[in-house]
Amino acid sequence: MFKLSRSFLNSFFLFPFQNFRYVYVWHALLGYWGGLVPNARDTKKYNPKLTYPQQSPGNLANMRDLAMDCMEKYGVGAIDPDRISQFYDDLHSYLVSQDVDGVKVDVQNILETIATDLGGRVSLTRHFQEALEKSIASNFQENSIICCMGLSTDSIYHSKRSAITRASDDYYPKNPATQTLHIAAVAFNSIYLGEVVVPDWDMFYSLHDAAEFHAIARAVGGCPVYVSDKPGHHDHKILKRLVLPDGSVLRAKYPGRPSRDCLFTDPVMDGKSLLKIWNLNKCTGVIGVFNCQGKGSWPCLDNTNQNHFSNGAEVSGKVSPVDVEYFEEVSGKLWTGDCAIYSFNKGSVSRIPKGEQFGVGLKTLECDVFTVSPIKAYYQKIEFAPIGLMNMYNSGGAIESVQQSGDSTGYNRRILIKGRGAGSFGGYSSVKPKGCSINGKEEEEVKYREEDKLVTVTIDVSDNSGWDVDIWY
Repeated sequence: MFKLSRSFLNSFFLFPFQNFRYVYVWHALLGYWGGLVPNARDTKKYNPKLTYPQQSPGNLANMRDLAMDCMEKYGVGAIDPDRISQFYDDLHSYLVSQDVDGVKVDVQNILETIATDLGGRVSLTRHFQEALEKSIASNFQENSIICCMGLSTDSIYHSKRSAITRASDDYYPKNPATQTLHIAAVAFNSIYLGEVVVPDWDMFYSLHDAAEFHAIARAVGGCPVYVSDKPGHHDHKILKRLVLPDGSVLRAKYPGRPSRDCLFTDPVMDGKSLLKIWNLNKCTGVIGVFNCQGKGSWPCLDNTNQNHFSNGAEVSGKVSPVDVEYFEEVSGKLWTGDCAIYSFNKGSVSRIPKGEQFGVGLKTLECDVFTVSPIKAYYQKIEFAPIGLMNMYNSGGAIESVQQSGDSTGYNRRILIKGRGAGSFGGYSSVKPKGCSINGKEEEEVKYREEDKLVTVTIDVSDNSGWDVDIWY
């Protein structure tokens, strides 16, 4: 075994000015994906036995899995339940000694297939989960675990401390038929999982035909963001729209979930429905709109509707501010009832009343993300709505607060916006500003686009610290 030195790990990085700060190790619930080798010198004390998983008829009728079929044929080295606590403690204490900060624990669903002679799936899952979480708490400084393939009710109900759980099947970069299916699956699964855990929408490649489709989904998903790029193979343009230079993300407030009017449609196979995923930030709402038609199908379902869309035909739909639930959390008392809608794709702002709709047309694997910002009346005459960093997919996630900072005399009318990140800050303003300062320094150029009332200013914060944009009228 070799020690994972920080200098070695810091030789690999996503951005040329950013080093790694945390390292996780990926292991399976039974140690390795095939379990432990029985009778090996270093595994004997855990008493592993070759066990042959048994898949339920319902599972087999849904979807065949090559890895699971191999385990069923060749067996897995199942650890003695009486030794599992010792195994986890030995494994995790060793990883900590090698400067590892946490773990991702995969194949958690294996227990329900090997539990027949081990007390049944419910008690076996409870026992393993308790041992796993006890070891995490004892060895790592934080609750440093990501759960994977643990969507059975047994796993969910018995996870008392684990906070993050994968919400989908694997991300398959080489299978074009699963890209749209993946986004639809994580969004719908998050309706339930989002009430219990932080749903993990899985990794993706930034250098891929569907990279932006996945990136925008992560931007509105309120989920962890990570890529599995080969070092040196990145689309930095996409990554910089999703991740700030310090490695942090503009994470939305809630788990991303489908809008109400999408709940009983099929955005993957009905040939006519777009998928809308909503979320909130501290001061704005956000809606991601995706065309998931024509590139895949749910397992075991007829895909006759797919033929018409195989050429990327456009699907149209309607979007409205009311698609964002809990909007009253950001609207406040000064709200005029109208919203500023910023389209990332078009780079334009439109103003619509809260109950009205606007049309969106997208081809297969196309998407757009809309920042929905409540237009508020300041000093009675100035109507303003922050958009945020327009170079980021979730532009409104950069905003921490908006407030009046002057008085109503007409000589000192100011709106102060606090936020973080760098790039082009934008906002809707019914009145052209007289000027602007950033962190107390007056800016020479404040752009104002009369046709859509968009005010923009460039924020250049090299250390990625917070900023104050003070706009005066």
